[in-house]
Amino acid sequence: MLKKTLLLVVGCLMALAAAGIVNAQPSKEITVSAAISLKNAFEEIGNLFESQNMGTKVVFNFGASGDLARQIEGGAPVDVFASAAQKDMDQINTKGLIADSTRLNFAKNTVVLIQSAVSKLEIKGFEDLLKPEIKMVSIGNPQTVPAGKYAQEVLTHFNLWDGVSNKLVLAENVRQVLDYVTKNEVDAGVVYATDAAVQANKIKIVATAPSGSHKPVVYPVAMVKGSKNEVLAKAFITMLKSDDGMNILKKYGFESAQ
Repeated sequence: MLKKTLLLVVGCLMALAAAGIVNAQPSKEITVSAAISLKNAFEEIGNLFESQNMGTKVVFNFGASGDLARQIEGGAPVDVFASAAQKDMDQINTKGLIADSTRLNFAKNTVVLIQSAVSKLEIKGFEDLLKPEIKMVSIGNPQTVPAGKYAQEVLTHFNLWDGVSNKLVLAENVRQVLDYVTKNEVDAGVVYATDAAVQANKIKIVATAPSGSHKPVVYPVAMVKGSKNEVLAKAFITMLKSDDGMNILKKYGFESAQ
C-alpha cells in the first residue's frame, strides 16, 4: 500500500513538472534600484532580460537617486544601482559599496520646463517664473532628487533662484513633479525631457534648459558589492549598453552616454 502511494505521489509530481507547474530549479532573482526617471525604459529592458534569461526575475525598486543610495548604505539587498547623477553613485562608491570595475555611464537626459496642457498661464521661458501670476513651481528636492538639483542649477544660472524660492513645491521624486503638473496642481515644473514624453498629451514643454546651465545629466550604473547573483547583475549592466538596451532607452528619449 505504501509503495503504491509513493508511486502515485511521484507520478503526480512528474506530471506537474511536465506541465510546468513544478519548477525543479528555483528562479533566479536580481534587484535593481534605479532612478524613477528610468522606470518605463527599465521595465521594458527588464522584460527583455527575463525573456533572454529563462527563469530569471528582475525586481525593480524605483525612487529618487539619493533615497536609493541611502537604502544601499543601510544594507538594502540590491544587486544593481542606476542613478540619475554621479553624486549619488560617488557617495556609495566612497564607502566601498559598489564594484567599481562594473561602473559605467549608459545614458544622458535633458532638463525641461513644463506646464499643464490645460493651463491658461503664459509661460515661454524660465524667466517667466518670476511673474506674479505664477504662484507654484514644482521641482524635486535638491537634497535627494537629481532632477531637483539640476533644476536648482538652472534657476541659479538664470539668477532666478532667490526670486522663485518662495514659490517652490518640493517633490520626493521627478515623477511626482510630473504628476503635479499633469493635474494642474502647480503652475509649472522642472523635469527631464523623458518624463515629459511620458505625459506628452497632458503637458507642454515651454523651455529646454541650455546645456551650460547645469551639470550634464548622465546616468551611471554599477553592481552593488555583496550581490548574491553577480553573473546576472553584470549581465543586466551589459544589456544596458547593448544595441537592444540602447534602442529601448532611445525609444523613451534617452541619449547614449558612450
